[in-house]
Amino acid sequence: MKKIRIKTLLPAVFLMLVYSSCTKMKETGILNTGNYTDTATVLKDAADIPVGVAIDYPAMVSNAAYSAIVKRDFDRVTFGNLMKHSSIVGNTGVMNFTNTDALVTAVGSMDIFGHTLGWHSQQNATYIKDSSGLTVPAAVELATNPGFEVGGINNWSVFNSNGATISASSVAGEFRTGTTCMKVVNPTAWPGNQWRVQVSSAAFATTPGKQYVISYYVKAATGGGSIRLSTGPTSAQYQGDQTIGTTYQLVSWQITANLSSTTFLFDMGQVANTYYIDDVSVKEVITVPTGAAVAAKLDVILGNYITTMVNRYKTKVKAWDVINELLDDNGNLRNNTNSPAPSTTTTDWFVWSNYLGRDYAYKAFKYAEAADPTALLFINDYNLESKPVKLDSLIKMVTELKTRGAKVDGIGTQLHITRNTSYDGIDQMFIKLAATGLKIHVSEMDVRMNPNAVATYSLTAMEENYQAKMYNYVIASYLKNIPKSQQYGITVWGVTDNTSWLYNSGKDFPLLYNSNYGRKQAYTGVVNAFKGL
Repeated sequence: MKKIRIKTLLPAVFLMLVYSSCTKMKETGILNTGNYTDTATVLKDAADIPVGVAIDYPAMVSNAAYSAIVKRDFDRVTFGNLMKHSSIVGNTGVMNFTNTDALVTAVGSMDIFGHTLGWHSQQNATYIKDSSGLTVPAAVELATNPGFEVGGINNWSVFNSNGATISASSVAGEFRTGTTCMKVVNPTAWPGNQWRVQVSSAAFATTPGKQYVISYYVKAATGGGSIRLSTGPTSAQYQGDQTIGTTYQLVSWQITANLSSTTFLFDMGQVANTYYIDDVSVKEVITVPTGAAVAAKLDVILGNYITTMVNRYKTKVKAWDVINELLDDNGNLRNNTNSPAPSTTTTDWFVWSNYLGRDYAYKAFKYAEAADPTALLFINDYNLESKPVKLDSLIKMVTELKTRGAKVDGIGTQLHITRNTSYDGIDQMFIKLAATGLKIHVSEMDVRMNPNAVATYSLTAMEENYQAKMYNYVIASYLKNIPKSQQYGITVWGVTDNTSWLYNSGKDFPLLYNSNYGRKQAYTGVVNAFKGL
């Protein structure tokens, strides 16, 4: 009896372990293999919905092997870059369509999906900022010989000395920068009479009513020195007395000009001391425009771009990503705080919604609709499968836009995912998107295999199998959870691994074809999904 009980219990325990392991394997993809060997079927022939691919210039124009794959296996193309603002608009606002038109010609009769009319990246921010007034021009230096480097105190005039000596000094430790400063030795104190020792600048042009900042560095030989600024040649304005110590300190004074030609004077008569002055500056105060004026100009810039693009390509492009990546990962509307430029030197980053608010998306959709009322208009975003709060916020935004009267026909989910992306997250995303009743587009799909960029990683046959399973699962979930009437199609974001934006010098392999244009197991994973396998 004891022996028999052991035999009957072992299979049960074994089955429980297998079930538990398989459940885990389904979610993570580990050891979850399948039959992905059919690389002969033409992809678009296996599907009854459009299958698209992102293409690059000049590969599509000049690489026959690349072009042949695109035309053989796909129904639709999306231009990876050549319909984005920075690829079209120059720094002066002139639009150059040469390469984009060439790419349109190269794809022949294939369907083109327009990507993208509104985004915060790949924008010609230089033109946008210059044209809207957001660029603050560098203030022009108005002072003549401000560092006393040209002929010492040339272009400076002594108005009153009363026994003081005014000269240029090149003694080490006396000048601040360069090789020279102005040195004023005042041997006599004139309490309450700063004007007794005065040195005047050359005249500079000013506009009455505008503000200017006069600044300089000054120190004294002994503590307790005193200095002030005044203006001339008439209608004088006076700065309060400044107490000066023995190390260089910056003194600044802002004035509102009351003359069309102004001078300023150093007044140093009150306290007997030796003064050293260097690095003088006079600049107009440039204010950064804000509010309605800037928003109005940006509205015009946005409208002109969208209208021009949609009108130019309306015979070929029947659907557009109107707005791309409107929200941050927490579901908040993007602004300059939650979406700062990658670096201070970035010139292709402009967060429209920071200045236009929620009107940005609304107006973009209205401009696109006005240019082509028959086009399908989409809003597109990423991480919707992994950030439920972002997905919910996007759906609320679409509802808001439609309530305001915007024509929003569909939602694009990019699906830049990894081999370990949660299956449940993918399913729940498609279920929520389907509930909107809008057309749903898998718009930029790729599957990273080495997201941590491990240098020793290699794409083995088993690794390819895991990738194929993920491609297969996404498309099967899409076909299952999105009603047929809402299935706009699947677009893979690139052709060969080595031309992917994720390739990372050979550390990742996210697409359906290898660098030799061979169909990978991932290709078969997609084919099988469309076949129901």
